[in-house]
Amino acid sequence: MTLTPTSGTQSRDVDVLIIGAGISGIGAACHLKARRPGTTFALLEARDSIGGTWDLFRYPGIRSDSDMPTYGFGFRPWTHRKSIADGHIILDYLQQTVTENGLGPYIRLGHRVLGAEFSSAQGRWTVTVQHSRTGEETTFTARFLFLGTGMYDHDSGYTPQFTGVEDFAGQVIHPQQWPEDLDHTGKRVVVIGSGATAVTLIPSMARTADHVTMLQRSPGYIFSVPAADPVTNALNRLLGHRRAQGIVRRKNIMVTRGLYKACRRAPKLMRTLLIANVRRQLPKGFDVGTHFTPHYDPWDQRLCVVPDGDLFKAISAGRASVVTDRIDRFTKRGIRLASGHELAADIVVTATGLVMLPFGKIHFSVDGRPVDPPATTAYKAMMLSGMPNLVFALGYTNLSWTLKTDLVCEHFCRLLDHMDAHDYRTVEPVLDDPHMQRVPYLDLKSNYVQRGIRKFPRAGTYGPWTVEMAYEKDVKRLREGPVDNSSLRFTTGGTGRPTARTGTAR
Repeated sequence: MTLTPTSGTQSRDVDVLIIGAGISGIGAACHLKARRPGTTFALLEARDSIGGTWDLFRYPGIRSDSDMPTYGFGFRPWTHRKSIADGHIILDYLQQTVTENGLGPYIRLGHRVLGAEFSSAQGRWTVTVQHSRTGEETTFTARFLFLGTGMYDHDSGYTPQFTGVEDFAGQVIHPQQWPEDLDHTGKRVVVIGSGATAVTLIPSMARTADHVTMLQRSPGYIFSVPAADPVTNALNRLLGHRRAQGIVRRKNIMVTRGLYKACRRAPKLMRTLLIANVRRQLPKGFDVGTHFTPHYDPWDQRLCVVPDGDLFKAISAGRASVVTDRIDRFTKRGIRLASGHELAADIVVTATGLVMLPFGKIHFSVDGRPVDPPATTAYKAMMLSGMPNLVFALGYTNLSWTLKTDLVCEHFCRLLDHMDAHDYRTVEPVLDDPHMQRVPYLDLKSNYVQRGIRKFPRAGTYGPWTVEMAYEKDVKRLREGPVDNSSLRFTTGGTGRPTARTGTAR
């Protein structure tokens, strides 16, 4: 399906304005259309195509690092035989979802949101939007904002300052700005990094490159899984995709959550098992202790997944290698390491991380008062203290992203139903306990998280203010738990005045 940048509904005043046409925004639109057919909405996307991450990144081998039966939407089964799927297959799935749910007329491409101001008197948001092609600015108004912008800066990735990079005679490329015409056939490639992007790039490039070297400062945990899950595919053949979906999702959630919990509860045992799994897939005598034995416990940082052990196969075949060292400087021919060794390269890929960024650089204000996200506290990890009529969707870091965003969308629809039933016009989370400790929204120790988490809202330490990276807890809180809460302040009418009852704790 192809959408033009001018496609979309003509109205600039809607009940819900969704920001971002990636998997979170598309999911929100589908939930609204199915659960609240009378709700008007529009979906704004800064890029000229839908898909978010899966349209933005074009580097070789891009794929999911979560199983697709749970990363896909709960309302639309994943039907491809691969559970760890290539990026273009995921993008096709999203495009088909848009088509099947008739979302095309609601989407406006090439619309970058610059700012959003809420008026308590009017009970509405006024959103300033810039057209990407003309630079013209227009405004939209909405009762609610739904932020499906993800947690990364789509404009640029993170690259450290390398000494001497200007002396290098080859190409230096960040995966986020991958050149469409790059031909690495027969080239010597060095990939700097050991995270999810690096372990994806290396086996893909190694198929045609002369050689690919993974240059890492320190190793991370890498876990091999089947690209095509035989149990899932057998259930799909036996029961059909829709009937098998619930069983497959429960199985995959149980396995993934079980692995995570085991890593946190028995880190020494799981460390031993994970490293043994790597050693089993590499040639006898390979220095696993140096190159694949991390200095931290499992799941202090994200666990990298490689389908069918493709990274280890590339290393075993001699098409790829691993060097664990620090960079001294770039040279004309490649990279000189702290050890004094020089890596020759024609192409250097800086898979050195992404830039974490909350809410797509949008400038928010409420009644003329600027809102700084770190000054807010997340309510049920989907709303923000002091920001009326706003919902955001940030998925899990230790489980499929979409499992969380689906729950957020369900709860959002229930919240709208509750407000309509009581004639409430606005809702705002209010943090009444000034003494509650506020903690980082994410507790991962990864460098990219530590660099960027200060820009994000904070989390609390009890009640609805905690951020739960646990699906089973969020099911109870978001799907099964009540909408009403003592931390929510509702208002009625056009004056923004509070109701006599600000919420009921249940």
